[in-house]
Amino acid sequence: MQYSSEFVQTMRQALETVMASVPADQSVFGLKAAVAECILRAAAHGQTSYDGLVTSASDQLQQIISMLT
Repeated sequence: MQYSSEFVQTMRQALETVMASVPADQSVFGLKAAVAECILRAAAHGQTSYDGLVTSASDQLQQIISMLT
């Protein structure tokens, strides 16, 4: 799937926002990649807004952390 450079920037901003909400003691190896994958999956399913991408990733955050620890 191909995205515009503007949308790629929106996805990057969403990733950084979600990662900034992760407490240091929960930041595990592979977390950023897994959150990025979650954001890409949401985009592939039609989510195009910054807020929607952040919400999609944030809703999965604790599950992702649990899977990686």
